[in-house]
Amino acid sequence: MGEYCVDIVMCIDATGSMAPIIEEVKKNAMTFYQRFVDTMEDKDKDVSQLRIKVIAFRDYMCDSVPMLESDFFTLPDQSAAFKRFVSGIEACGGGDGPENALEAIALALKSRWTTSGSNRRHTILVFSDAPALPLGERMGCPNYPSDLPKTIAQLGSWWEGTDQTLCSTYQRKAGRLVAFVPETEPWTSMKAWNRYWPAFSQAGTGLSDIDIQQAIDLLVGSI
Repeated sequence: MGEYCVDIVMCIDATGSMAPIIEEVKKNAMTFYQRFVDTMEDKDKDVSQLRIKVIAFRDYMCDSVPMLESDFFTLPDQSAAFKRFVSGIEACGGGDGPENALEAIALALKSRWTTSGSNRRHTILVFSDAPALPLGERMGCPNYPSDLPKTIAQLGSWWEGTDQTLCSTYQRKAGRLVAFVPETEPWTSMKAWNRYWPAFSQAGTGLSDIDIQQAIDLLVGSI
């Protein structure tokens, strides 16, 4: 099967409602590398390169820092810098219930994904306890990007690689999306997307059970 070059973007809800579980999410983020590599090795699959990027999202209308976005960290070489970034994420703000999670996914897709190796994976992990705002609802707010998709249908076209407005090295066949989210819109209707695996929690109860190994097993099984 050869060696794999794997990029992962973790989109983490950093609003106030995540306070009870944010430390668990951060712990899972920081231990993801070793658990992923160990699981790959158990399946006799080699990882030649693993990079992780983090996007902490809130609400463009309610928060002065609605998105906190890192560069890709190459692990294990940049483990210390990765852990410092994740440790600095605090759960605060957010305003009303829905958050700008779909914008975070769009920003993730715009990343400079790896083009190395013959076997690649471009993976997005989402952690949120809330519904997502409709794309573009916060347009006009300070710092809202002008180059994001206007609808969830257009975001889906970015995901499928059929919309050329996505200026990115993202590759559809390499794409994987795993979401720890409530069983509510838009996460439920997105089940029609290809290569999307939601791990639903009960809406309104937060992410009481985050089984990061479930995400790892899904990713490894799809490789």
